[in-house]
Amino acid sequence: MGPNVVKILVTGKNGQVGFELQRALAALGEVVAVAHADCDLADADAIRALVRRVMPDVIVNPAAYTAVDKAESDQLMAAAVNSVAPGVFGQEAARLGALVVHYSTDYVFDGSKDVAYSEADQPDPQSVYGSTKLGGERALASATPRHVILRTSWVVGAHGGNFAKTMLRLAAEREQLSVVADQFGTPTSAALLADLTAQLVRQYLREGGEGFPYGTYHVAGMGETSWYEYARFVIAEALAAGKSLKVSLDAVKPLTTADYPTPARRPANSRLDTNHFRTTFDLCLPPWQESVRHVLQQIF
Repeated sequence: MGPNVVKILVTGKNGQVGFELQRALAALGEVVAVAHADCDLADADAIRALVRRVMPDVIVNPAAYTAVDKAESDQLMAAAVNSVAPGVFGQEAARLGALVVHYSTDYVFDGSKDVAYSEADQPDPQSVYGSTKLGGERALASATPRHVILRTSWVVGAHGGNFAKTMLRLAAEREQLSVVADQFGTPTSAALLADLTAQLVRQYLREGGEGFPYGTYHVAGMGETSWYEYARFVIAEALAAGKSLKVSLDAVKPLTTADYPTPARRPANSRLDTNHFRTTFDLCLPPWQESVRHVLQQIF
């Protein structure tokens, strides 16, 4: 490796997005990907030691405490990983002059708006997960101006756990499924997020960081759906691919949020307006169905 090789530090390498980032960023430089076993993100000293050892030009942080319901009773751990860690990465990046790309969530909003949320909308998280993720956005932004925060929703990947995989598992085990039909949002492919991140990093490296449009952006698939319609889409695709399922499409029933209480409140509206991202970076985002179909083909 020559002295001019770009070093990119990626966290959460075994997660949905972290797994895809290793592939997407490989062409841009030397990728150093770490898992929880390599660095506990609840330990600020471990984060500092990691960054000082790797000396990255770019830090990409998809790792998070994502157990939404568990976070309600595990607030300290959720806050350490989701709120404190991004700020520590930001402080260390500021010392190095490095870029930090960080991922956040539709859960920073209360979900009461009738239309998609833009970056100008005021966050109002209703759960510990949402409030700790918002804390992480703010900690990072105050630590370094050289940051990009990508808020996304309903992430689905071939690697790691997600709603689509859960539906496929349940459809093979049960003859009837009931799925929440009054929460709306957009499934977003982990591979798409990784590819878009690589585009941003490529632009940043090309421009040398001067004049790069840092800040917070909303990124999701195009279109919208409910969890219920999303489940039906996944099951229809599985049946079309010849998968043997116990459940038929007619046996997928809609539920209301009130029918299915959870420890953490979910936003009724998780739709994110991606216009700012698309116009700033001149990138197109595919319809959510296309991304999910691609993921399902890998799962099948």
